[in-house]
This record gives sequence, structure tokens and C-alpha cells, in this order.
Amino acid sequence: MLLAELNVRHTRRHMPTRRVALGDTYLPTNGTAYGSTLLGAVAAEFADDLDEEQGELVPRLLRDAREGLSVPRIALRYRLQTDTHGLDRSRHRILAEASLTDRPQMVLELDRHGRGDPQLIGTIMAAAALSPSGRAVALRAIEAALRHPTLPEHMTVRRLLEGAPDLRMFIPGAPLPAGGSEDLWRGVPSDRRWAMEVLGLRGGMAVERPDVLARFRRLVRLAHPDHGADSDTAAERLAELREARELLLAFVDSAEVQRTG
Repeated sequence: MLLAELNVRHTRRHMPTRRVALGDTYLPTNGTAYGSTLLGAVAAEFADDLDEEQGELVPRLLRDAREGLSVPRIALRYRLQTDTHGLDRSRHRILAEASLTDRPQMVLELDRHGRGDPQLIGTIMAAAALSPSGRAVALRAIEAALRHPTLPEHMTVRRLLEGAPDLRMFIPGAPLPAGGSEDLWRGVPSDRRWAMEVLGLRGGMAVERPDVLARFRRLVRLAHPDHGADSDTAAERLAELREARELLLAFVDSAEVQRTG
């Protein structure tokens, strides 16, 4: 059962631009207030990822958030916006899962595949978007987590190093999409899917080292200005291809270790 969910939209690690937006959220702040617990946990998890200058700017952003945040704006060297087109997604959740006892197991799921600073910015944006009463509860949880960065002791922590493995709706009880090409991607982490799509691999296809290297070499040639590519976008495209190659080769190496180990 889904108890709370935060989706932060952000640029990928290799991109020179820094943008962050708020995706779909389910953040209840009444009763057991799992929404504010989740925001505090995400803030605690990523607090140390800020550099010194960003850390000094956080109190100002929190003060502004008490009145709600207007976007677009610049904060912590990121552009805060509402447009999510072309942005990556990091998904953080609290779940109640079946266990061997009569009580469900409480799971805190943290998506670690992206940069840490947009995750913290996303928690503040999500708190600011709540109603005034919910906003106050959520911001107190974030501020407490930044003072003492600890995760809830009664929850099992699950860190997703490659991103969320599917695109299920955030609404509690929402059905999975039936049929279609999305079924081929089910269970594939978001970063691996992105890398596969960059190199032209479809869902369900095997990821093999010779194929990855061959596709990379061919696409690099096509992306080079000497072969007619746009010189204004060539650098970003080449960086994208290199990151996709390295991610998939790391996956191939890991899979090989698991097979032989």
C-alpha cells in the first residue's frame, strides 16, 4: 500500500543546465502524516550532498517557502520551474508491505540515481505547494531533518541506485497500464531505460557489450559536426552518448559478476 510519494523532476547528471520541477505527489499531513515524514526523510538523506554555498542558501529558501514558492525562480543555483518536459524523474515513497507478522512492514524507498541537491530542493517545493496548515507541518519536518539528518528508525530503508523500476501512477490503488510497449520496460530501472533508449535499444532487448560499443561508435560518428550534426548541440549529445555507454557497460559488468559469482 502506498502511504506517501514524492516525484522530483530534474536534469540528468551530465547536463550543463540545472533545472528542477515538482512531479506528482501524494503527501498526506494529517493523522500519521506520512507525507511530512517522507519529506523529512528525503531531506535527511540528501542534506550532505549540498556544497557550502548551497547550505548557506537553504534557510532563505525555507523562509520563502512558508508563504508558498512562486516559480520560475533561481534557488541554490537551480532554475525552479513547473515545466517537466525532458526532465529526469526521481521517485521517493513510503510503503506498507506485507510481512510474516500480523503488522505490515514499513518501507522507506529512496531514489539515489540523481544528484542530491535537486532532491532537497524538490522536498521544499513540495512542502510549499501544500495547503498552509500542511505546509507548516511539512516544513517543520524538513527543518528538523536538516538539523539532525536521521532516517525513521521504524522503517526499512530501500535505496534505488538505478532509479525507480517502473512508471506506475502515484495515486494509491491506481491500476497498472495494461498491454502495450510499456510492458517490455517493466522492471527496468529508469537510468538503464534512458541509456538503452539513447543507444537505440528497445524494451526487452538484451544488453551486451559488443552491441553497446558498436551502437556507441556509430552514434558518435553521426553526432559529430564533421558528419553534418548541429555544432551547437554536438557537445551535449556526445556527453549523453558517453554517459549512456558507461552506464550500460557497468550494468553488463555487474551482471557478469553475478553470473560467475
